[in-house]
Amino acid sequence: MKLFAPFLILALTLSAATGEDEIKSAEKAWIAAVKSRNVAELEKLFTPELIYGHASGAIETKQKYLDRLKSGKQRYDSMEIESMKIVMYGTTAVAHCVARFTGVNDSGPFNDHLMLLHTWVKQKGAWQLAAHQTAKLP
Repeated sequence: MKLFAPFLILALTLSAATGEDEIKSAEKAWIAAVKSRNVAELEKLFTPELIYGHASGAIETKQKYLDRLKSGKQRYDSMEIESMKIVMYGTTAVAHCVARFTGVNDSGPFNDHLMLLHTWVKQKGAWQLAAHQTAKLP
């Protein structure tokens, strides 16, 4: 068993690195789809049970959030990730980011410096966003 331990550690390390790269790609796909209001892509990226929490305290279902994007009531002009930490838990991943988002919502234009927390789950071979929560930073 001692002989195989280094290989096992290497395999687990490579698996975590691959998972982190997959989550970084999923985050980029989420940003691109939200900015372009690509509802078809977001339908694939979001779990049916998505919990979408905004820094305002509003919590939306998948359908409500997608409807607001479609209508233009929620629009993002820019979404810049300043930092990201990803922690893998098998078929679940948590991504914690600091970001700046600009755009327009029901309250008017916004330019928010945010802390962002995403929970991703791997289902049927694809990563999907199960939960989104932002909080305003000073």
